[in-house]
Amino acid sequence: MDMDRRQLADFLRKSRHRLQPREADLPQGRHRRTPGLRREEVAQLAGMSADYVMRLEQARSPQPSTQILAALARALRLTEDERDHLYLLAGYPPPVGRLAGTHVRPSMLYLLDHLRETPAQLVGDLGDLLAMNALAEALFGCVCTVEGPDRNVVWRWFTDPAVREAYPPEEHDQHSREAVADLRAAVARRGTDEVSAALLRRLRGASEEFSRLWDAHEVGVRRRGRMRVLHPEIGAIVFDSEVLLTPAEDQRLFVFTPPPGSSGVDALDLLALLGPATAHRSHR
Repeated sequence: MDMDRRQLADFLRKSRHRLQPREADLPQGRHRRTPGLRREEVAQLAGMSADYVMRLEQARSPQPSTQILAALARALRLTEDERDHLYLLAGYPPPVGRLAGTHVRPSMLYLLDHLRETPAQLVGDLGDLLAMNALAEALFGCVCTVEGPDRNVVWRWFTDPAVREAYPPEEHDQHSREAVADLRAAVARRGTDEVSAALLRRLRGASEEFSRLWDAHEVGVRRRGRMRVLHPEIGAIVFDSEVLLTPAEDQRLFVFTPPPGSSGVDALDLLALLGPATAHRSHR
């Protein structure tokens, strides 16, 4: 990514002008000619020289480090969106935002409940199954009895043979590689925090296949794909999967739709009638 010095300089100036002294816990004073904060005040709050702030605002500085950007974002009281914009203008990817963990927003549960004709799941970036609608439960099976770390779909894939029974054997290798490549990307985004490190330790200790694939260092974020599910009553059903981003950095909405003109449309109607009682006792 290239640094946009002119736009970066303009954004820093405008952000400084918008910030009032009282918002930065500074005295207002009576004789202020400059709207917002002075350069010297921003420099003091950010722990850098006023000369460096001036060169940034005049588009004369070299590319600032991410540490400098973080200090400026704090000093200027930037929102998350403004902070991300600052990083992009400086030529860096934005830092990872706040993580929702296992908390599911009521709006997401409402959305899942009202997707009555399409299987859908809310999945954490590390593979934790957080919620799914009735049609997804009918397709993949009920996981109500699965708790804690075992609700992780990557963990179940590599440690529970029953999970793989829902998919054609000739596609198991592909599913394994895609799961590990997607997890690799998520761990890198997180910076190997303790949650992801603990999951990796468990997986490495439990599965030689996982360890081998992890050591291959393949990376691929799951965005879309096609999969076949072997339902015990209906048989093979083909689905296209789309991954929709949620406001949280660590949660994604998986939506499964039949390809246009395929028998999957009728299969979904039958699936809705059968309900979860006949589904696999496992999940994706």
